[in-house]
Amino acid sequence: MLGSILVGKKPLVTVSRETPVSHIIALLHEHRIGAVLVLDGEAIAGLVSERDIVRCMHTHGKGVHDATAADMMSAPVVTVDARMSVCDAMAIMTDRRFRHLPVLDHGQLIGLVSIGDLVKRRIEDAEAEAESLKHYIAS
Repeated sequence: MLGSILVGKKPLVTVSRETPVSHIIALLHEHRIGAVLVLDGEAIAGLVSERDIVRCMHTHGKGVHDATAADMMSAPVVTVDARMSVCDAMAIMTDRRFRHLPVLDHGQLIGLVSIGDLVKRRIEDAEAEAESLKHYIAS
């Protein structure tokens, strides 16, 4: 389940619609993350990823530095429930071609998972299963 992936993850980094792109870039660098959520109060307004910034650089050129989160965010944002399986979340991300997915628990935002988080969990699960099978065969 996705909710379990969020345990021990870095705190969620969010911005407002008015946040300048230069500040978003600094946050991505400082926290070593690939995206931030854009919030309107507690509601998700959008998501700004590295990909969104590159797209904005292409369309706005040097004017990108005057842009805000609202100018470049992807919206609406697809969200998933914390009880969703890792495989189902990976399928959504693959089909929709995005790398970050906000996770909700009973309608409340609890975190953001990346495709890297999901791949890591799948590898850990496969390794645990292989180890379990080794022990079963050896006994």
